[in-house]
Amino acid sequence: MTGIATDDRRRGFLPIVDADTRLLILGSLPGDASLKAAQYYAHPRNGFWPLIGGVLNQPLAALPYAERLDRLKARGVGLWDVIASARRSGSLDAAIRSPEAADLRGLIAGLPKLRAVAFNGKLAAGLGRRILADADDLALIDLPSSSPAHAISLSAKAESWAILGDFLPDTPFDR
Repeated sequence: MTGIATDDRRRGFLPIVDADTRLLILGSLPGDASLKAAQYYAHPRNGFWPLIGGVLNQPLAALPYAERLDRLKARGVGLWDVIASARRSGSLDAAIRSPEAADLRGLIAGLPKLRAVAFNGKLAAGLGRRILADADDLALIDLPSSSPAHAISLSAKAESWAILGDFLPDTPFDR
């Protein structure tokens, strides 16, 4: 995994996917807390782990990071970001400058079971939808950001995030 560079250019992580990924959740670019921890969605107030845990009906937020990732993969969920690198001071998407797009098309080409791509927040949706504009065989889903900077309640976010369950097997054995 890569992380905080010596200048203000930030580099994202490697994708968390395998050949059984059915749902790919794309953020914009990891924030400073995530880059420092070398973990997706590491900021303690980010709602990602409770939100996706609710979709999977599993207490992901309470688990060690490696086990969280194992449980996502077991249910066909992958993670990545639409931006491979960008200049940014701080963690807010509004501060992103000179973004370099991640190779979403290249990644998707290697995911034979992929059914849907979900975008975690407006910036991820805007950039990701442009890149995947002609991906007619995939459902593209815009989600409210899991970031604490997106000021709606976690329960309101969870209502929108619940649709993700429609694209996943009921159990890890249904893949």
